[in-house]
Amino acid sequence: MQPTSRDIPIDLEHAALLMIDVQNYGVDPKGGSFAKLGVRELENAKRFLNLVHAAILPNQAQLLRACRDAGIEVIFTVIENLTLDGRDRSLDYKISGIDVPKRSWDAKVPDIVAPLADEIVIPKTSSSVFISTNIDYLLRNLRIRSLVIAGFLTDQCVDSAVRDACDLGYLVTLVTDACAAHTRERHEASLRNNRGYCRQITTEELVAEVERLLAG
Repeated sequence: MQPTSRDIPIDLEHAALLMIDVQNYGVDPKGGSFAKLGVRELENAKRFLNLVHAAILPNQAQLLRACRDAGIEVIFTVIENLTLDGRDRSLDYKISGIDVPKRSWDAKVPDIVAPLADEIVIPKTSSSVFISTNIDYLLRNLRIRSLVIAGFLTDQCVDSAVRDACDLGYLVTLVTDACAAHTRERHEASLRNNRGYCRQITTEELVAEVERLLAG
């Protein structure tokens, strides 16, 4: 039956957790995205990194445990060139100076949320994973209908994925406290803007929902 609302529980047998750009490049103080920041930008970066390590990464780890225990497919995206010199990057990434070489430390996912051996990790070179990769093809092969999204940054790659996934026919659940932007204002503005595209819930609510569905 065709859904008539976004505000419905995930379809446990046809669900995937999509972890967007949780990698050293953007969540480690030594990561490439912080290498050329000015003084004011560095202050914002410190606040962002404190939040990420105190709350966001632990929430993401909790999400991963719940989804893995429920047999939900887990997929990671990472910003990573297909080449060492980055010639394959999108024009936007070249202009923005976003450059994560193939197989580099910047492309690695932190240990606290590291992929398991058989989980899919997709390199991308555009804001939306649906633009520069074959993820739509993969999700359809996996018979995914419900897409749970977490990661970085709320107002950039996360927002792009939410909107494109909705347009392609997936029911999207965005976990609001398992993603972040460089400032709280940008995070909250992004959530307001994409509320019409997806269901928004917290980590605690998503974990409880998964546990209810398993019990039922």
